[in-house]
Amino acid sequence: MNAPKLIACIAATLALAACDQSKDGKTVGQKVGNEVDKAVTSAQTAAKDVEQSAKQGINDAAQASKEKSDQMANAMSDMAITTAINADLAKDKELSALRINVDTKDRHVTLYGSAPNAAAKQRAQEIAMAEKGVAGVDNKLTVETR
Repeated sequence: MNAPKLIACIAATLALAACDQSKDGKTVGQKVGNEVDKAVTSAQTAAKDVEQSAKQGINDAAQASKEKSDQMANAMSDMAITTAINADLAKDKELSALRINVDTKDRHVTLYGSAPNAAAKQRAQEIAMAEKGVAGVDNKLTVETR
């Protein structure tokens, strides 16, 4: 409840209490005091509700931020893995980084393309598995037929 509404509520309460002609034994001041206490309690409850909603909103935003941050970290890790495997494949005399496509998602590597022979295909898989952070390798390389 905002301040203007609270003031209007208190003013209305005072006016009603002043007009009250009942014989309940309470003075106008006591009646007004009771109504003001109710209004203050209501305002405090509303403030607590707003505070709780704000805390929940902050917690939700923090969780969303953490999830996005984790996604970015995973993507950066995947890129680093892909880059390192490509560099290691380029060092091998039989394997060509130009003929092998390395895809990494959630630290799982998939190799596409071709290898000159079965031993080179196996070596490509071993190179990929040896890279730090790799969770698994799906070797979809085909062996070239000449």
